[in-house]
Amino acid sequence: MSTQQVLAECRTRVEQQLEQLITTDNALEPRLQQAMRHGLLNGGKRLRPALVYLGYRLCTEAPLSALADRAAVAIECIHSYSLVHDDLPAMDDDDLRRGQPTCHIAFDEATAILAGDALQCLAFEHLSEPMDAVDPGTQLRMLRTLAQASGSQGMVAGQAFDLSHVGKQLTLSQLQAMHACKTGALITAAVILGAQAAGEQDPDRLQRLRDYGDLVGLAFQIQDDLLDIEGDTATLGKPQGSDLEQNKPTYPALLGLEGARARLHALHQEAVALLQQFGPGAQDLIGLTDYIVNRDH
Repeated sequence: MSTQQVLAECRTRVEQQLEQLITTDNALEPRLQQAMRHGLLNGGKRLRPALVYLGYRLCTEAPLSALADRAAVAIECIHSYSLVHDDLPAMDDDDLRRGQPTCHIAFDEATAILAGDALQCLAFEHLSEPMDAVDPGTQLRMLRTLAQASGSQGMVAGQAFDLSHVGKQLTLSQLQAMHACKTGALITAAVILGAQAAGEQDPDRLQRLRDYGDLVGLAFQIQDDLLDIEGDTATLGKPQGSDLEQNKPTYPALLGLEGARARLHALHQEAVALLQQFGPGAQDLIGLTDYIVNRDH
């Protein structure tokens, strides 16, 4: 299958589960569930679930498991909650996400905050539910992987650093550290969750996958920074030029456009070289890596 077909297959698989995850049945306040669904089901590439599934397939020839599905759903809930909160007036203050009104615009600010909180809780509830024939120790390790990537050592730390350094000059090492947390941590976690769901326990292989995730996470962010300058609002599904308008630290601002492109290319090459060490089974993940660094939205 082509990379687009692989991505579409992964997206369809996870969206079938996401669609059933939140209902307003017997809800005390149905508007909360409606806001959660708005944040979770308003489109998106579903790259992180795809990384879960392809990380799983890299480590086993067994069919995708229910545990891999749970990990894919959980990480998309975390990602979606982060976007709902990122768009809030106190953070990036965006009105458009994936071509639709952001959650606080479609509902209101308080509801958006609570919807994000609830999506975060739902991620851990879903991944922690006991499953027949699944080792609870494996689930516990996966919960730890997701929690570390999401919180004060990962995504939230990166967002806090980003907000506190708007308008300030950063060094390249500071910029990389920020995005390793803000963007990269969850991308790395997706690959590791897939490997853990497959039963991978080899420390060397897991470390190589972590290194790969770190590289592709930074590459993802550089491409995002470039698209903020070179893309258009209709294609991006969010306001083009918002980083520049808010004077946020970015790779093009620090390295220039050509410097940022060169760094993107180097990260791409390093990530692919790591995956090639896994042999022919890495081809789908290599294809997804190529897509990540060449996407237009």
